[in-house]
Amino acid sequence: MPEHLQKILYTAEAVVEGGREGHGRSVDGRLDVDLSIPEAMGGGGPGTNPEQLFAVGHAACFQSALFAVATGRKLDASGSQIICRVGFGPTGHGGFGLTVALDLHAPFLTREQGADLMARAHERCPYSNATRGNIDVVLSVDGVPLAATAKVPS
Repeated sequence: MPEHLQKILYTAEAVVEGGREGHGRSVDGRLDVDLSIPEAMGGGGPGTNPEQLFAVGHAACFQSALFAVATGRKLDASGSQIICRVGFGPTGHGGFGLTVALDLHAPFLTREQGADLMARAHERCPYSNATRGNIDVVLSVDGVPLAATAKVPS
């Protein structure tokens, strides 16, 4: 068990055959997808790709963290959307890496409230915690990036 987890509450298990041009499925059968290389990378098949799956997972988890923070602060995050963009490219030293951009659209929050919730959710979300320090992440509200020096208030 990893040191930073007190207890593992859930474990997802998936099987992939064929890599980026193959097929993936969860062991429980709830996810079953064909995989294709994106056109921008020389592919173009009908399937999804790992970056899209990562974007959906990160956005869903991040929004759940944002909802929890909003509830605790008695803010209305209903009707909100998290748009997650996952970039893929060479690192310059033989490997590949990712970038992430998370953008909040929340019709019932001010920009300041949204920015505060984004910063707090980024501290709470398991995807954010797993990727912190490993990839570049940009947080924004309605397309306007949060200040790079902004810290989560106490």
